[in-house]
Amino acid sequence: MGKPTGFLEYSRCGNPAQAPLERIRHFGEFHPRLDREARRRQGARCMECGVPFCQSGAVLGGMVSGCPLHNLIPEWNDLLYTGNFSHAVQRLLKTNNFPEFTGRVCPALCEAACTCGLNGEPVTIRENELGIIEDAWETGLIQPRPPKVRTGKQVAVVGSGPAGLACADQLNRRGHTVTVFEKADRAGGLLMYGIPNMKLEKHIVQRRVDLMTEEGVLFRTNAEVGVTVSPQALEDFDAVVLCCGAGQPRDLKVDNREGPGVLFAVDFLSANTRHLLAPEAENPLYCSAKGKRVVIVGGGDTGNDCVGTCIRQGCQSVIQLELLPQPPAQRSSSNPWPQWPKICKTDYGQEEAIALFGRDPRRFQTTVTALVRDEKGRLTGVETVAVGADGKPAPDSGARLDCDLLLIAAGFTGCQPAVPEALHLPLTDRGCVQTEGYQVPGTNKFSAGDMRRGQSLVVWAIAEGRACARQVDAFLMDYTNL
Repeated sequence: MGKPTGFLEYSRCGNPAQAPLERIRHFGEFHPRLDREARRRQGARCMECGVPFCQSGAVLGGMVSGCPLHNLIPEWNDLLYTGNFSHAVQRLLKTNNFPEFTGRVCPALCEAACTCGLNGEPVTIRENELGIIEDAWETGLIQPRPPKVRTGKQVAVVGSGPAGLACADQLNRRGHTVTVFEKADRAGGLLMYGIPNMKLEKHIVQRRVDLMTEEGVLFRTNAEVGVTVSPQALEDFDAVVLCCGAGQPRDLKVDNREGPGVLFAVDFLSANTRHLLAPEAENPLYCSAKGKRVVIVGGGDTGNDCVGTCIRQGCQSVIQLELLPQPPAQRSSSNPWPQWPKICKTDYGQEEAIALFGRDPRRFQTTVTALVRDEKGRLTGVETVAVGADGKPAPDSGARLDCDLLLIAAGFTGCQPAVPEALHLPLTDRGCVQTEGYQVPGTNKFSAGDMRRGQSLVVWAIAEGRACARQVDAFLMDYTNL
């Protein structure tokens, strides 16, 4: 808890944001942090609620409410309030390897379950987390701490996204020698190339990778299993952990799908990040939306990231199609606290579209039925239809939208098949690696993160990586102290 009466004395105050028309001029983060004193007041709002649902990570109403990492939120909020930043970061790092990532990109399941939110505004838990960890970096509290004793065990981690990094970090701290194989030219996976700079600047990712390197983790980039790394090369390791993500995008099955002007959102976003990091490097997937009429299929976070990216590139217009109905503005009676609130939220990209074009880019209950191309095969439009509450096309609802660039942000269908095929691993019906716990039965191979559970959140990937590391450690040592 923070101050017993803090939630009565202080109002919720989040990190400020640059105005939409100002921040679309750059690709940097746009939420400057509060100073220490203001952040302490926000920590003071953590009340002595008795049962901290914020750290529960429980499934309620079919959705998770509270932190999947079971962060010790009341403890570090209290330490924040009392000004004990050094102890606060210790309690924060006890359950979360990378608060600088979750403090930026997590949807804050914890805040949805905050008791203060029952009758008012929840505590700024995510921003408090970010304030604590960034203060620790700035004041030199974060230093390399390599293990004093090595076990002699060798572990390969394939994939350096949040699950792979968390697993590698835990196993390295235990004393195992960990080598991380990353197929891209930079470590970080989803964190480096999947999340736009506006939400997570890449020097933040590199800073953590550099720290892990100083602590003894070995990173091999441009190392793709089955291509530049033979499956036989992994046989020298005592355990192999697969954290390759769920990178198989869901496609559109419509007429005239094949041809120029259509990109998967993951390719579009990653290519843009590569361009920002190395503008002169060869980048065959890079496509600028400058001057183009953009249609985005998918109403989730990835679709919103595409909206923000296209606006920064200078698109002529942008429309975001969502198959589902528009959620209500307030919780319904069937969605009570502390369940995750199923309400309509306007994210940063949509705010920017409203400010720039004067309207919300989203069109709910709408889907694409066909693409329109000219005689040279160039994309000129998309045919759409409204979808009724029963999921069927509404009669006489067809409409054509002008479109030069179509981005598909319709989610993922599982992991890409190359690594499982190279290692002869079974997959589930959802396209994920089949495991018992985190171990592939009868092998020294393990899997964690989206590759095991399917498309999910960064916070879940970190939780998976930590849990998998515990099982790997027990496999190697016949017991675990992780």
